[in-house]
Amino acid sequence: MTKPSIQIDGKPIPYTEGQTLMEAATAAGVYIPHLCHNPEFEPHGSCKLCTVKVNGRNCSACTFPAADGQDVLNDTAELNELRRTITQLLFVEGNHLCPSCEKSGNCQLQAAAYFLGMVDAHFPFFYPARELDGSHPDILLDRDRCIFCELCVRASRDVDGKNVFAIGGRGIDSHLIVNSPSGKLADTSIAATDKAAQVCPVGAILVKRRGFEVPIGERIYDRHTLAEESLEREEPIVESRHD
Repeated sequence: MTKPSIQIDGKPIPYTEGQTLMEAATAAGVYIPHLCHNPEFEPHGSCKLCTVKVNGRNCSACTFPAADGQDVLNDTAELNELRRTITQLLFVEGNHLCPSCEKSGNCQLQAAAYFLGMVDAHFPFFYPARELDGSHPDILLDRDRCIFCELCVRASRDVDGKNVFAIGGRGIDSHLIVNSPSGKLADTSIAATDKAAQVCPVGAILVKRRGFEVPIGERIYDRHTLAEESLEREEPIVESRHD
């Protein structure tokens, strides 16, 4: 019996029933750019960086189920231009000052900009005034860098069982909420060893006193491209997590 497959940029890709396009592509060693996707959590589809064209329709690869015979376009000039625009918008909607950020070299947003060939921000900067929370003895929360991927929300809820974070507001008024009476991180049960403190793809949540343990030039994306690191980190998925 022929195993069901999809085509990504003309290449046949087998898949397991219940897998998303992202899971099938990753298992086959095909990189689809993404930020909010993490194989440890249920798909969310918030950043839209993984937008692909399926039979002529734009879809989020991290949430869209694979189906036999799908014709998927991923690495095209049109889609990469869309991804660059999304990345530019993420840069101008927050305060991402890469040269002075201790996450530089380990930041997925910065790596996405390099991978997609982003050379300028294109749009005017918003310079939002978001509250920095340094109240916790071991964790710094810099909301200026938050891209609303909700990975910390999902990690705290689904892995740590603490529900420390949430997203409030809509559109440009969206903001990261700390679920404590004071709204301060110090008044929560979060610990530096929690998954929620480790999972942020940018520099919004940082464990204190570790910023330069790994020197500039030797960090993740100093040594590997975003595609190389992502495919290595996201071990091939041979069975669906959604069965």
